[in-house]
Amino acid sequence: MATKTIDANMLAKMFLAGAQNIEAKKEFINELNVFPVPDGDTGTNMTLTILSAAKEVTALADVDMKNLAKAISSGSLRGARGNSGVILSLLFRGFAQGLKELDVMDGSHIANALGIGVEAAYKAVMKPTEGTILTVARVAYEEGRAAAEENKDPVFVWTAICQGAADALRTTPELLPVLKKAGVVDAGGKGLCLIFEGMMSVFKDGYIIPNEQEAAASGAVSKPVSSDDFFRNAAAEFDQDITFTYCTEFIVGRNPEVTASPLELRAYLETIGDCV
Repeated sequence: MATKTIDANMLAKMFLAGAQNIEAKKEFINELNVFPVPDGDTGTNMTLTILSAAKEVTALADVDMKNLAKAISSGSLRGARGNSGVILSLLFRGFAQGLKELDVMDGSHIANALGIGVEAAYKAVMKPTEGTILTVARVAYEEGRAAAEENKDPVFVWTAICQGAADALRTTPELLPVLKKAGVVDAGGKGLCLIFEGMMSVFKDGYIIPNEQEAAASGAVSKPVSSDDFFRNAAAEFDQDITFTYCTEFIVGRNPEVTASPLELRAYLETIGDCV
């Protein structure tokens, strides 16, 4: 049997479906948010990040992989909010960059591109913490890569990616004690699972998940119900002192006449924050 491939138009639809899936369920993600700060905004931040990229994707008049990759990369970077949003933007930036030179893609290309995004996300975080969105993304990539060695069909590989993400999500309370104490899985990891599942709905079934307004109109915004979704709002049980209580994003434009290096800037920022 010939291996199926996908093109830029299909990938654009997948990305938009992933954005709509997390948008419709962002309040549920907010309720899981206890790490690194229990401020209940992970779902909102991830949604704002991916919708910024989705807006640029939607505006494309002619979709090919180069301009799709640029739209996803620039849109997610400019729209990144919070730790989870910045990590999400790096994941999708790397993913898009890994595919930008291709006209059609099979499962092996998809898995390799996700690996580029995972590597970029881990490198960018000052102190990578397992039991977070990073773990979920990494295990998803590892499962996708293993699946691609068996069968390069993109549906087969993306199914493995989704399953790997879901399996990793269930382990997050064992890796991060604050999650176990609160009785929740990692919010960012759950958000990434929802994005992957939304992408899969188009990939496998041709079904585009309703956006927030459409979901509200149909009554589909309610919390997902499954054996795993027994979580409650746990912010009140978070008893760790927070030294740096604000999350701020900057886009820094470099002046070639300034001698300070990016490493010097980062070193300074690390003295006034703990998650650069």
